[in-house]
Parts: sequence; structure tokens; C-alpha cells
Amino acid sequence: MMETVSILGVGWLGLPLAKRLISDGYQVKGSVTTAEKMELLQQAAIWPYQLIASPENLWVNDASFFNADVLIISIPPRRIPDIESIFPRQIGYLINELEKTDLKKVIFISSTSVYPDEGQQAVETDTLSPQKASGRALVEAENLFRQNSQFKTTIIRFGGLIGADRNPARFLARRKTAVDGRKPVNLIHQDDCIAIIREIIRQNIWGETFNACCPEHPTRREFYLRASLLSGIPAPDFEDGNEAFKIVNSQKLVRYLDYEFKFPSPLDYLNRTTI
Repeated sequence: MMETVSILGVGWLGLPLAKRLISDGYQVKGSVTTAEKMELLQQAAIWPYQLIASPENLWVNDASFFNADVLIISIPPRRIPDIESIFPRQIGYLINELEKTDLKKVIFISSTSVYPDEGQQAVETDTLSPQKASGRALVEAENLFRQNSQFKTTIIRFGGLIGADRNPARFLARRKTAVDGRKPVNLIHQDDCIAIIREIIRQNIWGETFNACCPEHPTRREFYLRASLLSGIPAPDFEDGNEAFKIVNSQKLVRYLDYEFKFPSPLDYLNRTTI
């Protein structure tokens, strides 16, 4: 019998992921916020649903969306005031509703922003004290899933996302002040994101938390100068500062999944493409 995967939030990552899962033989349901986007899902052979979000809840227009073998939640916290309280409240509502379904397996897409910048090798067992409100919102959301025993949730903490139509030279292009060029980057390519999610589903690895980031961490100066050169966008001004940093360690993921990164370094992406 064909397995069904539902993706809550079909965006930059969710759409190519859905297409790849369909090519793998899964039936895929997807949720988006507008009717126009629902048409795009239909064209891609994804069963379309409308995502409904308010400061109090997060749901879809038809509960049959949650009749699935796996639910993937790919909705990052928005950069709005009070997101630190709004996002966990939305996730709490979602979890309460999920408890009324037969769903047993969840993948929650989180971020390496849950780690503070303290000059450390960040690993999954670290104590979390993020500086940004969005990071604190994700920590609360992770805990809500981790504490729920009705279904098993695997949490993936992705680094900064690159690939497809994202030109990394634009990430720092508008900075009006000098950038600390010695700070290491923690990035991951879209292709690796998709492959990691597929492997977690295929290998049935549930109830775990994984960092997912390129194993190699070039400096900002190395990466963004190269990206700017390739794209013709002026590079920011760099300085050798002492800005706080972290290096995200993904060895647990490599070990558990026996995973080999398609792009071990973010520079591999720049060397293989025109941006």
C-alpha cells in the first residue's frame, strides 16, 4: 500500500521535497496559504490543502490532511513582534489537534538558531539559550513535540539554507557596517535537506534530534567573497573582528543515517554552479 506523507508548509524546501517524495512512490499532501499556491500543488500532483494560521492556532481547512503515515512540519517562525509567544502557542494548538488523529510519525523542521554563539562546537545535547526570539520560539516548539508521547517526532535543526534560487551573495549585501570575515558559516544545501528527510523516513528513525549542516565551515570572507564574485554583486566590507560564533556539528546525523553530504562544504555549491 502506498505510504502517505503530509507536508505542513509547502514552500522553498517543501515543494521540491514533495516532488521528490512523489517520484519515490509516496502519495503527498501539501498545505499552503492561498488559492493560487494550491493550484501549483495540483499541477505538481500534490493533494492541495489550505493552511490556516492565526496568533492562536495553526491548522488546515480539512482534517483529512492528517490521515498520513508521516507529517512534516516546515513552518519557520515569522519575524514579527511577540513571535516568542505566538509560535509556541500555534504549535501547542496543532499538537492538541494532532492528538485526535491516528498520526504516529512527525518530522519537525527546526534551525541551528536554537544554539547561542559562544565559540563552541554545537551538538544536539547542548543546553539551549538562543539570543534571537525566533530561536527561543523554536526551542519551545521542539520541547512541546519532544514531550508528547502520542506520536514520535524527529527534529532536524538545519543550518542556513542555500541552493535553488537563493543567491547567497545577497545574504550580506545590504549590510551597512563591516562584517566579521573570520566568523565561520553554518550552511546546508537544499539537495542535502531533501536527501536527509528522505533517509529519515526510509530508515524509520524517530524520536531523535539531528543537526544538519555542511561538515565544513569556511569563513564568511571565503564564502561570501566567492559568492559575490560569481554573481557580480558587490561584496560587503570585511574586518577581522571578534564577533561571537558557533560551529554546528552534524556527526550524529552522519553516524545514525550513514549519510554522505552531497555538498560537504558550502564552497562546493559555489564551485559547481552559476548564481
